[in-house]
Amino acid sequence: MTSLSEPPSAGLVAYAPASIGNVAAGFDLLGAALAPLDGSLLGDLVHVAPADASSFQLTGPFASALADDTRPNLVLRARDLFLEAVRSNGEEAGPFAITLEKRLPVASGLGSSASSIVATLVALQALCGDPLSGSDLLELAGRAEGLTSGGMHLDNVAPSLLGGLQLMVPGRDGQPATRRLPWPADLLLVVVHPAYQLSTARSRAVLPERPGWHETVDFAGNLASLVHALHSGDRSLLARCLRDPLVEVHRAPLVPGFRIAQSAALALGALGCSLSGSGPSVFAVAEDEGRAGAILEAIRAAFLTAGLDSRGWLCALDPEGARVISPGSHHPSREAHP
Repeated sequence: MTSLSEPPSAGLVAYAPASIGNVAAGFDLLGAALAPLDGSLLGDLVHVAPADASSFQLTGPFASALADDTRPNLVLRARDLFLEAVRSNGEEAGPFAITLEKRLPVASGLGSSASSIVATLVALQALCGDPLSGSDLLELAGRAEGLTSGGMHLDNVAPSLLGGLQLMVPGRDGQPATRRLPWPADLLLVVVHPAYQLSTARSRAVLPERPGWHETVDFAGNLASLVHALHSGDRSLLARCLRDPLVEVHRAPLVPGFRIAQSAALALGALGCSLSGSGPSVFAVAEDEGRAGAILEAIRAAFLTAGLDSRGWLCALDPEGARVISPGSHHPSREAHP
């Protein structure tokens, strides 16, 4: 085996943005990367450096939520998958000292696990001189994500890795593949996270084993129409398709205050409002910043009536996705309305 080029001794930091899975219309097939309008970073950071022996440290505001977690460590699983892929190419890498700065709430519906996984893979990829392809990284991220979701799901890892609004499409030879969809620059994403945890496993457990024919056809037509609306610029059709005809009805009862929040957002002119991924976070789509701010306040007020505090952000799509950043140059995400 050959060794990869000598990595920088000080290591580097990678950032992977939070994401909205499903984006209402595309269960397991659509995902959007988030960029707060204030320019702050909403996502996890991973620092990787060469070391004499492998090590892992956990820091950040939500580190305590993972400290006693008995599930597999997704950062270390992503590292192991990366090293396996590198070795299969006849090369060697490591060991590494890895630090996860956990800045996304756990079980939030904001792609928390995906952010940790993607930031790890991007950091290792950069540190080792880009030994893998982009499609390799996407597959590894999907495999690591499958440890918590019961199978390869790309709707969070794909936008977190690649940025923008990503549609999962059939790949060659069964490999995962995506296509970036256009998104109107003026449309903002209102994101609210209530102080409530809802695991992906619990959220998936309430879904029926198989949807009925009516629900299946409605889902397919709605998603196809959404894609057409985005490409054609048909804003009226887009608003009609920013809905979840498949899983929201089953998951809504799991999130206290969700239906009240959804009704409040739509009453204020949101083009759509649904659960972010499996919840409990909620997102809405607004046509201007003033309206977006009002919608955010209404959603937070709705959660408060259900006894839940919340935090919220006004976001655009993150066009970049995961990237290497300069250590010390980042600043934490700031709540739009603390």
